[in-house]
Amino acid sequence: MSRIEDRLASLGITLPQPASPVANYVPFRRIGNLLVISGQICLGPDGVLNARHKGKLGGTVSAENGAEAARFCGLNILAQIKAALGSLDKVASVVRLGGFIAATPDFTALAGVMNGASDLMVEVFGEAGKHARSTIGVPVLPLDCAVEVEAMIEIAP
Repeated sequence: MSRIEDRLASLGITLPQPASPVANYVPFRRIGNLLVISGQICLGPDGVLNARHKGKLGGTVSAENGAEAARFCGLNILAQIKAALGSLDKVASVVRLGGFIAATPDFTALAGVMNGASDLMVEVFGEAGKHARSTIGVPVLPLDCAVEVEAMIEIAP
């Protein structure tokens, strides 16, 4: 087992199957030592979007469920990284996460929701998981999901 897979096991984390694209794009693209992961929605470990992760923050989705949804996005990012590189040990650093959160106009706690994905990256990769990030509130996301997260990863030489 790899170092990162050992860490995942110690955290009780099993990666889901990487989701297939639902339109005309690829799930990841490697450019030199960078890996760009397309936006991953908050599908659960079973590949299904849970009802508590549908809708808008500030509306039908609580901040707590939003953070859980962001964590699921992060797990799906990890699954795509593993599919692209064969091993999570090839990650030198998480460079950037971009978060999109479906929210009502008055919901301002976006950063706390996005911490669900950010905290996961630090749990899994330690210092190498600390990243730049942007968090943007949007009116709607695919399949009425509450959160979508994209990533840029530096690949170890």
